[in-house]
Amino acid sequence: MRSRRSRFEVTGKGVLAAGSGRRAIPVRRASPGLLVEVASDGFVGAVVACDERQVTLEDRRGRRRTFGRSPGAFLVDDVAVDLRPVPTTDGGTDAGVDAPLGRTASGSVPAAQRAARTARASRILVEGIHDAEVLETVWGDDLRAAAVVVEPLHGADDLAAVVQRFGPAPHRRLGILLDHLVDGSKESRLAAMIDHPDVLVVGHPFVDVWAAIDPSVLDRAAWPEVPRGEPYKDGFARRLGFADRHEAWRALSARVRTWDDLDRSLIHAVERLLDHVTAEDQPR
Repeated sequence: MRSRRSRFEVTGKGVLAAGSGRRAIPVRRASPGLLVEVASDGFVGAVVACDERQVTLEDRRGRRRTFGRSPGAFLVDDVAVDLRPVPTTDGGTDAGVDAPLGRTASGSVPAAQRAARTARASRILVEGIHDAEVLETVWGDDLRAAAVVVEPLHGADDLAAVVQRFGPAPHRRLGILLDHLVDGSKESRLAAMIDHPDVLVVGHPFVDVWAAIDPSVLDRAAWPEVPRGEPYKDGFARRLGFADRHEAWRALSARVRTWDDLDRSLIHAVERLLDHVTAEDQPR
């Protein structure tokens, strides 16, 4: 299934508008485990192998497919890229090895065991404690490997002031995850105020991160509709028969184990934030 793209993807340039001119296709190294989408048919998988002619991907169910390599044939974080083999120290390229890939809860390849690292200056900010818990459950291994700290905003109303106090810089990047980042929302207006090259604001279309969790985790086809103006979490809990929001969250969060339990819009947003705050680690 093709990924659903949020209409708002905010960078240091403000809200992006669709451009009419042709742009150069960015180069991305096909590191083993890199999550890639095939532009022609929507197949999504992690890179297993890549050479000058083709790329082999493995999806979450362990299925492998091989595709011809050409510029723009693959998407990384919804951006068409020129996927190229990783150079080796002898000047050649590393085509990868045909071995089973272990997976973290986020679908990435586990990093080799390493000593504890001092947290980097860059940060990821999320709207509330529940958002932070979801990121820890699914991306905790990735966050610790990259030495990235996630902090809750407890609301986005003072977003511009938060960014100013943080003091973003090339070595101190800031990534922000917002709920309900859609046309006309309060969050979209707040995000549009952020204009800094070292800040990335992305989000998902749901009113709360609870709704970005797949309803199937509680054996439902869809989440209940909560009327505008009614506190979302309270209305959600009541309509599902829980005593209160706390009982509802305990039941809901206990069922989230991997990114298969989340909507694709949230997955793509978090992956973009991780790339942004670890940009200095990315191969050029």
